[in-house]
Parts: sequence; structure tokens; C-alpha cells
Amino acid sequence: MKKICFAMILSCMIFMQGMAQTITQTKQGVSVKFDDAEIHIDYYSPAIVRIVKTPAGHAFKKESLSVIKKPESVKTTVVNTGDFLELSTGKLKVALDLKSEALTFYDAAGKVLMAEKPGSASFTEFNDAGTKTFSVKQGFALEPEEAIYGLGILQNNKMSQRNQEVYMVQNNTWDFVTFFQSVKGYGLFWDNYSPTVFKDDKSETSFSSEVGEGIDYYFMVGGNADGVVAEMRDLTGQVPMFPLWSYGFFQSKERYKSQFETVGVVKKYRELGVPLDGIVQDWQYWGNNYLWNAMEFLSDDFPDGKGMIDEIHSMNAKIMISIWASFGPATKQYRELQKINGLYSFNTWPESGLTAWPPNMDYPSGVRVYDAFNPKAREIYWKHLKEGLFDLGIDAWWMDSTEPDHLSARPEDLDNPTYLGSFRKVRNAFPLVTVGGVYDNQRAVSSDKRVLVLTRSAFAGQQRYGASVWSGDVFTTWDNFRKQVPAGLNFSLTGIPHWNSDIGGFFAGAYNRGWNDGSGAKNPLFQEIFVRWMQFAVFTPMMRSHGTDVPREIYQYGSKGEPIYDALEKAINLRYALLPYIYSTAWEVTDKQASFMRALVMDFAHDKKVWDLPYEYMFGRSILVAPVVYAQYTPENIDDAKTEEGWNRVGGKFDAENIDVDFTAAKSYNVYLPAGANWYDYYSNVIFEGGREITVETTIDKIPFYIKAGSIIPIGPKVQYAEEKLWDELEIRVYEGADAEFVLYEDEGDNYNYEKGVYSTIRFFWDDNKKELTIDTRKGEFPGMLAERKFSIVRINPATASDSKTGVDKVVSYSGKKLKVKF
Repeated sequence: MKKICFAMILSCMIFMQGMAQTITQTKQGVSVKFDDAEIHIDYYSPAIVRIVKTPAGHAFKKESLSVIKKPESVKTTVVNTGDFLELSTGKLKVALDLKSEALTFYDAAGKVLMAEKPGSASFTEFNDAGTKTFSVKQGFALEPEEAIYGLGILQNNKMSQRNQEVYMVQNNTWDFVTFFQSVKGYGLFWDNYSPTVFKDDKSETSFSSEVGEGIDYYFMVGGNADGVVAEMRDLTGQVPMFPLWSYGFFQSKERYKSQFETVGVVKKYRELGVPLDGIVQDWQYWGNNYLWNAMEFLSDDFPDGKGMIDEIHSMNAKIMISIWASFGPATKQYRELQKINGLYSFNTWPESGLTAWPPNMDYPSGVRVYDAFNPKAREIYWKHLKEGLFDLGIDAWWMDSTEPDHLSARPEDLDNPTYLGSFRKVRNAFPLVTVGGVYDNQRAVSSDKRVLVLTRSAFAGQQRYGASVWSGDVFTTWDNFRKQVPAGLNFSLTGIPHWNSDIGGFFAGAYNRGWNDGSGAKNPLFQEIFVRWMQFAVFTPMMRSHGTDVPREIYQYGSKGEPIYDALEKAINLRYALLPYIYSTAWEVTDKQASFMRALVMDFAHDKKVWDLPYEYMFGRSILVAPVVYAQYTPENIDDAKTEEGWNRVGGKFDAENIDVDFTAAKSYNVYLPAGANWYDYYSNVIFEGGREITVETTIDKIPFYIKAGSIIPIGPKVQYAEEKLWDELEIRVYEGADAEFVLYEDEGDNYNYEKGVYSTIRFFWDDNKKELTIDTRKGEFPGMLAERKFSIVRINPATASDSKTGVDKVVSYSGKKLKVKF
């Protein structure tokens, strides 16, 4: 056996007699030339390796749009056995079969993680809009029972993504990330942006893409799901902090038609005393569709945009506004982009220049999508966004249609030239670059306001751009509601943590049927699903009510003392009570590569029952959420409809007549509690042993959720908006039964000074044996930081199980110095 050991700083060549190969040591690994292909194995870190394959004699050069990591200097051992070339860093071993040309990946213990299927790599000649290139494919061999997760936001109601074929082209409700991770603790990122097919069956698991100069993928080992997420973010970018207020409640709808209406919604919430942090202004504030996305208040219904923004700010609320990836022909942006060939020619939304519906095609809009891959086009985009909206005080961006909308979807449309080649070549990365353009440009001009983008599409790496992705214009049905849970969990497992959905579904469709007074909001069928969706949204990174057809403001659903109104208000108040927990989790996402929405496999991989459990998850490290995703008070018999039918008010079959509904009745629901922990019911403090299914009582105002024994949960004050009150008298709930730790994070709330270390953390530790809570010395500081505060300690244990409010055990004063609280 021939053994070669080297650090990645030398260069050598080895000629293999009788096998027609050349092995060349490179700076990061090796390249191996076969008669038919060339394979490059390049370590980017001890845990990440890049694999590039090309046909023999074909040059490959590519600057990744997703990957921003620069390769580290990695000490690697190479062993040539004659049959295999083995490279190892101690964390990740790669073995190349010198006969079959297939690769196998091993962990540090020598266990096989994944292998390429021999003979599955292929390069098929392809003419891409006049450029000779290839279609590429690579197959892999997974274990039969192996669960894998990721691939993006998929409306397929699956948790594990095995046994399916998915055509991956960005669209309204399916957002694709060509990445998956395994329950075995590894991940694979297929770095290709063209239309791609993911396929998994008994024969193999594969990616195949229409356009590729070569096969290009990254394999990473993390040991567990958190580790894989951390490696993916190391490769494609870390998550910046979102502003504190962004974790409050947002009210939106399609659309508020005047500045008077928009301001009036905020006023109404303040009058009612219902918490609200964000109001969203949807489209057409610019006027007709010839002025589409002008990024100015040009409509007569918005005569004073600056005044509207200032009035909203005076009520301590923030405003997010709709902007698009396309422009009408009468806009300044259109004219400037046209001069640099920065517009695409395919058909996009809206089709008519008139705002009336249905579209009058005698007056085509002429709206065109801009070339976000062109840096000059991104500069033009930002210049007008800054002058027209940012400088007026707009707080956040709703970047709609970032897939982008491509209505005709003709094959020849993909021939459209972009700055980086054909549209086909870069199709799926459009949302990444257009969102990135806004983030980079805003960061360049201001560090005082954190970038917050709500957007409808995503690709690998988008987590680095301050973007929260929502799941598109889904129809209101219970089946679609159920689909959102595994969709959000799988998306989070790609490394992109901020996700949300339209509370209640966007197109109410058949639910938009009057009840007594003619309002869909009075329809009990819609009321039930709206409440359950609202409760689910409490435990997502963004809580945003939005939709068309049926109004979504809380005051449309009755008044205080009525069951639906009270249930909605209770959910919103619960969100605000959890803000210290949520914001501290946000810091863990930024600082420790954590996730908000945690598929149960992330924390309980040893329990195989959770591998494919789609409707339960952890929110942060301590809260188990089991949203009620089945109708309990009303029938579910409303059929789904296609998204593209929504604007035509097609909404599926409705076959329920007026019915009497008693929303005060108690119901029951089954919940599985993962093995390896004990669980406290949040409402009653009753504790349950994990590893079993329980039947729990539910009411319209309760979502089943549980706190893991060995947890510390800070509870915030009752507020009308996130920053109304300082956290000077937090309630600290200690859920006994195991040791517990929690780090309370605080900063200035909405700037980037935290990147310079301007923030504070307080570590709480519960020693379950000693029954002792340690509050460590505060670390760090920031302007406005509380020097003195009180913590009300509440112990939760089996003895506290009760339907009544748990009392405070001790109140302690804290000035930043270490405290031990003994019980």
C-alpha cells in the first residue's frame, strides 16, 4: 500500500499505471483524471468537502452565488491503496473508488454516511440559448430506512422527504433549496441554480439539473441536525439579528386601499388595547399598473406618504411596505433599467395596466421583471427604493414575487439573457440575489436600522440577508394549513431559520361566504381555521395575519367576551409574553447557529417515532408545540383549488349549510410526547412522561403546548408593542425535573451595534438536585441597559399542578452580580 501524507501547501503528481489516471495534489485536496472525467475533491473545512466532476478535458470555473466561505487551510491525510484514494481530516473521510469513480463519505469513527451510486454521474450535451453546455446528474445510495429533510418549502405534507420526485423551479408556494440533511448527521448541498429534479426511490437518490458545466456539490458532516445547520451556515452565511419589534404581531391584508384605512387599523388596535407592532401596506399605493412598483406614493388615495408613516410611528408601530421584482413601463426604474438591458421579456404579473379585475388585455401592462443578477440593476433598484421610501422612514420591506412571477412559463422564456448567462442557468437563485441586493445596499447606508425583509421565495444562503420567507398564496383549507407545519420545519432544516405563513391562508376561497350579516369573518367555518392558524403562528419566527377575500383584523371577529375574539386576543398576548424567550432564541440563532422551529428529530433523534412526525415541533429549546390542525367544531369538507385560480375567486367546493357551532365546548386532541424527557402542560402544569401519546382536552382558545422538564422560561410584561416596557420585572419560570440553563439576551433592539459587542447576556442555571437557581454575573453592556431589576422566580414541579395561576416563590433584586437563589 502506498501512503502519502501532506498538509495542503505542497504540490505533487502521481501516475497510476494501468488505470489511465493522473492524481494531482491541489491546495485543498486532490484532482483525479480518468479517461472520461475529472474529479476534484476540495476540503473547505475539516467537516466540509466540495466535489466537482467534469467531462474529461472540460474546464470548470464558477463563482458560487450561495457559497461565501473561503476554503480553510486543512491538514489532510491521503492514502492510496491501489483501488481507493482515501482523504481524511479526522472529522470527514472521503474514499474515491479508482475503478468505478464513485465516492463514499465516512464520519470520524469510520462509519459510512453516504455513498455515490457507481455509474450514476452523467453529463448530457445541452444547448443553453446558444451556449454549449451539459445537463448533469448524480445519484447517491441511502439506507432504506434513512430519513432526510430539507429541500425548501414543499407543499407536500411530508416530514421526511423520501420516496418522491420533485421538479424544483421556484414558484408562488413552493420554494426550493437544493439541500437535504440526514438523520445520520450529514448534509448535501447541490450547488446548481437551473431547473432541477430531486428524485428518491428504491434504486437511488439523485439530483439532476438542466444546465451545469459540471457536477458541483458540497458534503458536510455535523453529527446531528444542529451541527449540519451550523456547517451549512458556515458555508453559505450566518444569520443577522432581526429587530426586537419584528417578533411582535403584524396586521396585514390584500390590501389597505388608502392611507386613512392603513392608519385607521393601527388606531383601532391601540383603542382596543390589543398588541400590535407592524402594519403592512400592500400594493397599488403607487397608482395604476403602468406605474407598477414605482416605489413612490403616487395614488390619490395616499396623498401624504410621509405623513402616514409619521402618524404610524407616533402610535409606536412600524410599517412594512410592498415592493416587487418588476416595474411598469411608466416608472423611472423601468426607463433606467431598459438602458442597461436590465429587463426580462417574459410575461409577469400584473398582465393589464388597469387595476380593475379581471385583467383587460386590450391594455397590456408592459410590466417586466428586472435583472437582479446585474449589480448595476441592483444599484438602480436601491437608489429609487431609498429615495422613494427608505428616506421617508419605511421600516421594513415586503419583497413580493421574488421567485419571480413567470406567468407564461414557456421553455423559450428561459433563454432570456441575464448578467450571468441564460435565465435557465440561474433561475432558482433569483430570490437570493434580489433580496441580497436590498440587504447589502441598506447596510451600506445605515447601521441604525436592521434590515427586515419579508419575501415569497428563497434559495440557499438567503439567511444572511435579514429575510423571513413566507409560504406564498396558499388557499384556506385545513389540508393546506396542515401542510404549512412540515413545510416550515423542512425549510428551517436547510439552515434558513426565519419562516412564516399567511395566518388563515391567503385565498379564503369557499370560506368567503357570508354568515348572517354577509361577512366571511362571521362564518364559523372560517373562524375556526383562522383561530387555529393564529395559534400556530404564535410559535413561528414571524406572526403575521394576512389574506384576501375575508378581513383579518381582530375586531372583525366580534368583541371582547366573545369566544373567537377572545381566542385571537389570547394568542396575540401569549406571543408578547414569550418575547424575552423568543428574542433570546433569536440571539442563539445568530450566535450559536440554532433554529427557531425545530423538527423533533433535531432534539430527539434517538426516538424513531419522531423521524416522520409532521405536526409537532420544538419552538426554541424548551417549548413543544402541537398545533390543532384538524377541525373540531366545524366540517372540513371544502376542497382545495389551484393558487392561480385564486384571483378568479375559485375556491374549491363548499357543501356546508348554515350550522350552529358552540365554540365554548371542550374537545380532545392526541399529542405524542417525545421520549427522553418529561413534559409539563403549559396551562395546568401537569407533568407527563415522554415516549407516549396522550389525549388532552382542548378548547377554542388553547393550543396544546408543553415545556420540557429542565427548562427556564422568562415571561415578559403585558404590553401593546414590543418595546413599550423595559424587562425590569421579568417572571422567571423554572420547570423542575432536570438541570436547566437559559441565557437572557438584551440589546438596543434595532441597530447593528451588537456586531461590535454592544449587548448583554445573563445566564440562569437551575441545579435540580440542590434546588438552587444561579443567576450569573451579567456579561456585556449597552446604552439604556437596566442597572437594577427584579426577577420573580416561579418554580414549576409536579406539586404545582393546578388549574389556577401558579404563585411567585421568590422575588430577587439583581444588579448584575452573581446571585444564588436557594429553595
